[in-house]
Amino acid sequence: MIPTLLIANRGEIAIRVARTAAAMGVRTVAVHSADDAGSLHLRHADQAIALPGQGASAYLDIEALIAVARDEGCDAVHPGYGFLSESAAFAEACREAGLIFVGPDPETLALLGDKVSARALAVRAGVPVAAGSGPLATAAEVRAFLAAQGGAPVLLKAVPRRPIRAGARRGRGRSPLRSPCARPEGAGWPR
Repeated sequence: MIPTLLIANRGEIAIRVARTAAAMGVRTVAVHSADDAGSLHLRHADQAIALPGQGASAYLDIEALIAVARDEGCDAVHPGYGFLSESAAFAEACREAGLIFVGPDPETLALLGDKVSARALAVRAGVPVAAGSGPLATAAEVRAFLAAQGGAPVLLKAVPRRPIRAGARRGRGRSPLRSPCARPEGAGWPR
C-alpha cells in the first residue's frame, strides 16, 4: 500500500483521485498554481501545496512537482490525465527520485508517445492498422505515395522531427489531401 500520494493535477480528475485514495486509506497531497489557490480539488486532499507559477504551466513544472513530492514525504505520484500523464520525462524523473509513478513506465510512454514507433509496434504485434506509408520526408515521396493511391483521398499526419517537450499538444493535426497537386495549409509541409 502507498502511504502518501501526490496528485499532480487539478480539477475533476484530482478530486476523483483524492476520493479514491481516501477510500483506500491513502494520505493525499494536492498541488495548485497561484491562481488555483481556491480550487475545489484542494478541499478533497489531506494537504495542499502551492506550486510556483500561474495557470497550466505550473502543473507542467517537473522539478517543482518532484520537489513537493520529496518535501512532503510522498511515496507515489498520480499524474491524472493530460498535463504530464503521458510524459516519459516525468515518469523517469519520478523513478530517479525513488517515487512510484502511477501509470506506464517511462519506456512504454516513450514508445507509445511516438506515432511512428507506436504504429510499428502495433504492426509487429499483429494489431490491425489502417493502411499507411510511414514517414515521408520529401515532396517527391509524398507525390509518389499519393499517386499510388489511385486518386483516393488520404490524410496526412505530421510527426515531429525531434522529441516533444512535456505538455506540448500533439496528435491533433491531420490534413485531408484530395489530389497529388494539393498542398495542406500551414508551415512545415514539404514543398
